[in-house]
Amino acid sequence: MFDPRDPAFLADPYPEFARLRAQAPVHQHDGLGLAIAVSHAAASAVLRHRGLGRIWTDASPAEQFVSFNLLHRNSLLENEPPVHTRLRRSISSAFGRGHVERLRPTVMRLADELVAGIADAGSADLLDALAQPLPVAVISELLDVPEADRPRLVPWSNAIVKMYEYGLPEEGRVAAERAATEFVEFLRELAERRRREPGEDLITDLLRAELTEDEVVATAVLLLMAGHEATVNVIGNGVWALLRHPDQWQRLVDDPGLMPAAVEELIRFDSPLQLFERTATEDVEIAGFRVAKGEKIAALLGAAARDPEVFAEPDTLDVARSDGTHLGFGAGIHYCIGAPLARIEIAAALVALTKRLPGLRLAGEPERRPEFVIRGLKNLPVTV
Repeated sequence: MFDPRDPAFLADPYPEFARLRAQAPVHQHDGLGLAIAVSHAAASAVLRHRGLGRIWTDASPAEQFVSFNLLHRNSLLENEPPVHTRLRRSISSAFGRGHVERLRPTVMRLADELVAGIADAGSADLLDALAQPLPVAVISELLDVPEADRPRLVPWSNAIVKMYEYGLPEEGRVAAERAATEFVEFLRELAERRRREPGEDLITDLLRAELTEDEVVATAVLLLMAGHEATVNVIGNGVWALLRHPDQWQRLVDDPGLMPAAVEELIRFDSPLQLFERTATEDVEIAGFRVAKGEKIAALLGAAARDPEVFAEPDTLDVARSDGTHLGFGAGIHYCIGAPLARIEIAAALVALTKRLPGLRLAGEPERRPEFVIRGLKNLPVTV
């Protein structure tokens, strides 16, 4: 069974996923301490089965992870009905006030400005120049975070999400709690300011909904972490894939009408989130594999995305692909609430790049982040 810390596996996990999928749709992974679903059908079943839930267990010792646990205990992602139903209804209502469409012109303008900066410089690290700043700027606009505070958001997010990896060293756990504490304090102050002076932002709308202050804070943090991390890594992984397949890059340059299909294909081809855990609330069977009440099973989204039963030639990048539906944004009641905004951001980045920099090419080999669950690059050197 694969070792999630093995650099060779992290560089390209897909052959190992294919080997496992050929043997069985579900396996027990003793190293991770849970079962893993590697076929598309089994992973989809894990995400949709109502006998499997997101059952939050506080990080321990609890007294050392007060803020981290607060953020997750009150999160939409870590709750099941009826709490999840109430949270999703309130958050969907706030989103439904037109925030995504309101931001569309801003997203396109920001992407164009960032890519213009790359054009002027002649070369850049695409992560630093585009993939990182774009989603942070968009989430900051959504929440109306003051300009001076925006540089603090990425370090907080990066520190907190490392807690989702397996075998994180103690210094990483300490850093995650410190970041969570600072983030909670910042958002409490921001929420208090919005109570006194309501605006046209999402925090103002969340405060008007049926949410506690802790839930407002947890929702804002979830939107940043999920929206930022996923978008950064789809843009990074995706552009790297395109530049390694210049025929596909050229297809996008020549035919901008392929952009919607290309966005979905890039999410599928190298999934930014590789694993999503669920816990059995009753005895459950997934593809013939028994999961006892209290035991965990994970959908391996990257493995599901390369299943030949669903995707023709799954290891081939095809920006015009129309077969199959990836699970990159999840499925069932936990389907990503920010998916429409993420799609707009990814498309805006690709439109700006292909329009302004049709001759874009790699300027060196990028470094990969040494994590398994959240899959992304450390850098992506490019030249125009």
